[in-house]
Amino acid sequence: MRAPTLFVAQSYNARMMNRRDALTSIAVFAELVALARDGEAAAQPPSAAPPPRPPVFKHDLPNVTLDGWEVTVSHVDYPPGRVGAPHQHAGFVLAYVLEGNVVAKVSGQGEERTYSVGQMFYEPPGAVHEVSRNASQTEPAKLLAMIFAKKGATLTTPVPARGEN
Repeated sequence: MRAPTLFVAQSYNARMMNRRDALTSIAVFAELVALARDGEAAAQPPSAAPPPRPPVFKHDLPNVTLDGWEVTVSHVDYPPGRVGAPHQHAGFVLAYVLEGNVVAKVSGQGEERTYSVGQMFYEPPGAVHEVSRNASQTEPAKLLAMIFAKKGATLTTPVPARGEN
């Protein structure tokens, strides 16, 4: 079964995204990902109704107005052994692992952590994505990154690594 295709609203759309629209988009996205991931299992009739699933991800969002903001959804490919440079994003980010395992450390969120297929992480506004790498030297990894930022903002900005000036 193919995963659903996602389209990103461009800034020229007549309808502006408000906070409710953004949250609804996130919820629909999470449900689509869950459906695509389990599509093959759903093709076979269940013998009994499965128990309700827990959320894929739950996190408080920043207290921002989303007037004049947009969401940009992108694939981030991690070839085997890829190590990304420290950076930060405009606004806030939700990242969902589509393939492989990704190691990430976001400032203010403790030690680095390995995220597997189906897991998500959050980058609050102003946070530095200190560690971003493929956990494998032999297998690729891929994220789906949703960056919520003011229209026209530079989405990704490099920052010096710790200890650099």
